Amino acid sequence: MIKVAVIGAGHFAYRMHIPVLASRDEVILDSVCRLGSDELELIKSEFGFRFATQDWREILERDIDIAVVSSPHDLHFEQAKAFLEKGCHVLVEKPMCLDPDQAWELVETAKNAERELLVAYGWNYKPGLDQMRDMVGRIGQVEHVVCHMASFTRGIFSGNGMTRWQHIAIQPDRSTWEAPDQGGGYAYGQLSHALGILFWLTDLRAQEVRGLTFDAPNGIDLHDAATVRFTNNATGVFSGSCGVPDGHGFEVAIRIYGTEGSVLLDIETEEMTLKLPDGYRETAKIPKGAWTYSCEGPAHRLVDIALGQGRNESPGDVGAKAVEVLHAIVQSSQAGGSAQRINLAQGAK
Repeated sequence: MIKVAVIGAGHFAYRMHIPVLASRDEVILDSVCRLGSDELELIKSEFGFRFATQDWREILERDIDIAVVSSPHDLHFEQAKAFLEKGCHVLVEKPMCLDPDQAWELVETAKNAERELLVAYGWNYKPGLDQMRDMVGRIGQVEHVVCHMASFTRGIFSGNGMTRWQHIAIQPDRSTWEAPDQGGGYAYGQLSHALGILFWLTDLRAQEVRGLTFDAPNGIDLHDAATVRFTNNATGVFSGSCGVPDGHGFEVAIRIYGTEGSVLLDIETEEMTLKLPDGYRETAKIPKGAWTYSCEGPAHRLVDIALGQGRNESPGDVGAKAVEVLHAIVQSSQAGGSAQRINLAQGAK
């Protein structure tokens, strides 16, 4: 049996991660932590956790095997590091953390502890999506990338709350999305999804970023635009927007151009197409609805890995490469769009 702790049992953990863990016969829901005694008791009682506390450090003394860290973004580093050092496999919500140096420190901590660090990138576990890695391997040296994500999240980032999920018993702390010093804004909160896909599909790593953001009155970004130079000298264009109207789904589009061909991934239209010379075109057959966003995959895989099964499709190095870009976009925009160099001394070159 696998004993699990959930650190920061907020809205999304309550709605997604905990139900997934509770559905697994091999899992014992041992410990749960969050602020707010009423909400904590509700979650403890509803799911049958053995232990509940508002102080996450108390859980470090318990006998657990895996931990889910779904606290506010600025707390991820300290908490994920502590549970990796304890000897747990850890699933951390995206963004993995806010600081690139800390992101790579988590990667190194997991390596030294011989534990798996997973980032909660739900699309990385969707059926058929990994076929794109094979397609990317057929287009030669990657020279240019276009990566775009847009979503129906204007209300979340502009201060009107998560109206779509108001019926859920556990509501999110708005500061998670709206406070700049906690990683509020579209880049960390949403564009991180698309970068999690890109850096999972390719071996690319950014080395220089120039970014501009369109900000809300509260100082967080609503829309993002960036140009990127990768370590292999390839170029990239990244963009993100909260401007999809309510009632529509996520837009995620990634185009990768190589010396021998190109690949298109469009999540919304469920299209994945390889183009090679002489008019050759290969389109993957994707079951309708297969890529509709949900995030059951990471929590299921966390359990599988603890049981000695399955592969980590959202590893820490993918999360760290995303954090590097997100941090650079925000920093560049605040500096008037000036180039931000990535510290390549950290992590894999």
